[in-house]
Amino acid sequence: MTESNADKLDRAIVVLLRPVVRLVLKRGMAFGRFSELVKRAYIEAAQKDFAVPDRRLSISRVAVLTGLTRKEASRLMQSEPIVEEATVRRHINRAARVVSAWVTDSVYHDRRGEPGSLPFYAEDGAEGSPSFSDLVVAHGGDVTPRAVLDELLRVGAVDRSEDGRIRLVERAYIPSRDEAEKLQILGTDVADLVAAIEHNLDPDSQEPFFQRKVAYDNLPAAYLPALRALLSEKGQRLLEELNDDMAGHDRDVQEADDGASARRHRAMVGLYYYEEEHDVES
Repeated sequence: MTESNADKLDRAIVVLLRPVVRLVLKRGMAFGRFSELVKRAYIEAAQKDFAVPDRRLSISRVAVLTGLTRKEASRLMQSEPIVEEATVRRHINRAARVVSAWVTDSVYHDRRGEPGSLPFYAEDGAEGSPSFSDLVVAHGGDVTPRAVLDELLRVGAVDRSEDGRIRLVERAYIPSRDEAEKLQILGTDVADLVAAIEHNLDPDSQEPFFQRKVAYDNLPAAYLPALRALLSEKGQRLLEELNDDMAGHDRDVQEADDGASARRHRAMVGLYYYEEEHDVES
């Protein structure tokens, strides 16, 4: 019996949801709450992606699209969104961009070519000496240096020495001390990955997005530390090269050459790694 595309989609969704359900179960979220969030996601997707141009999206159309009752559709459409996606992305992006610039921009490096320890403001009598404030002004868009410093200190990406200089602890924006921040990044990163796959599945897509992976299912455990180290080195290097190139075209901090009215685009590149025991009989 040939498996239909609908059956394959069902299987794919279950596989996709298992780690999500595992995550929410570990944090005590019962099915009722999860179900409510799924309903909200249906409503927001219908409003954002399935509206008819120049026509108001009616409750009836949302109910038809989503399979929810008119009563549920009306209630959810009138409620405030749980999350403003653009706000979350902007918050993460600004801090991450400052860290990336610190790593790639030689102006903020020490004599060894590594990210330097920076004073908050330029030191007296040291004209042209880089400071953390200069870094944020040059690469942070419209956020203040103090706000960025507070955020990076909060998540453990930087620390301050006794003389007040600021030192980069992580070469990427990794909120090691803050689970809430990690959960926000989880939401945006997984959403981007799934959206890229959805784009590639669309037969009307003119150009597929880059989507590749390498995977082996019979590796010795003793090899995995070396593999993680290799990825940490080469993956970080690739991301820093891409960041350097993308930053050169970022209109928040560069002079726009295509007119202020030109439409803005968001692009991202991500790498991920996963491992698990895989004792499967052949």
